[in-house]
Amino acid sequence: MSETEPTALVVVGHHRAGSLTAAVAERAAKRLADRGYRVDLLDLEREGFDPRNSVADEPDYSDRDKRYSDEVHAHIARVHAADVIVPVFPVWWFGLPAILKGWFDRVWNYGLTYGRSKSPMAGKRMLWIALAGLPEDDPQSELTRGLLDGQLKVGISAYCGIPDAQWTALYHSEGQGLEDEARDRHYEALFAKAEAAVDALLD
Repeated sequence: MSETEPTALVVVGHHRAGSLTAAVAERAAKRLADRGYRVDLLDLEREGFDPRNSVADEPDYSDRDKRYSDEVHAHIARVHAADVIVPVFPVWWFGLPAILKGWFDRVWNYGLTYGRSKSPMAGKRMLWIALAGLPEDDPQSELTRGLLDGQLKVGISAYCGIPDAQWTALYHSEGQGLEDEARDRHYEALFAKAEAAVDALLD
């Protein structure tokens, strides 16, 4: 393995190892590996990440060099080591699942990802891959697009110094009403869309 090989951090935000979210993350990780990236696959549930915040991990805006918990510093080291960051998650209540929201709340902390004259995240790229149960033509899917284009792409990525951020939404992820071959084709199309989004980010 080359020392100059770029690194991609793929973050899985789902509690089931056999979920579609996990499967999409695996396909995205393989695509990144095929494109020459060393992949660090961070499955928050499998690694026992605690999304609950604590006093130890509250930002102190008078001290941007505050030492947070060991867990936070172990995770931010993986973030800092990555050239590309790819969170993969289901959209629940038009927001992030609690374990992933807690990861951003605790790990992407003051002084670690923002709050410095030169961003520690400068030069990184980011791809948000969201699995949405609603069909794309459902009027409520606009809320999913708002989450991705506003809160995540601008409110997290750009705010933390990553303007090169993209997103893709895999709609109708529950496949309701689809059976047999039609269902299989639908899920293969979702996998292909995730892979295409990886390619678009890297090209």
